[in-house]
Amino acid sequence: MNNFTIFLLVFIVIGLPVILGIGSSVFKDWIKHKERMATALNAQTAEKSAQYAAHSERLEQRVRVLERIVTDRGIELSNEIDLLRDQRLLNLTTPQETRS
Repeated sequence: MNNFTIFLLVFIVIGLPVILGIGSSVFKDWIKHKERMATALNAQTAEKSAQYAAHSERLEQRVRVLERIVTDRGIELSNEIDLLRDQRLLNLTTPQETRS
């Protein structure tokens, strides 16, 4: 056997298991880190989802109120707007008459 064969045999018997053992340890740590990151990301995503759901629920409630106002009080609302417009016109014309 020549020196290269002995070196290769020693490398395979001693060096390769050491390298693979260290490499597997590093790989396991990397996998654990990835799992922790995924868990943190899932928690953050769930929190944002809950916030969006609550926000959209509030918006839906507001739209329901507006729909009810428009459909239930359509003519009443029109009359109230006209009354406010008339009062505004009266308020605008009254100060001018007192100046003259």
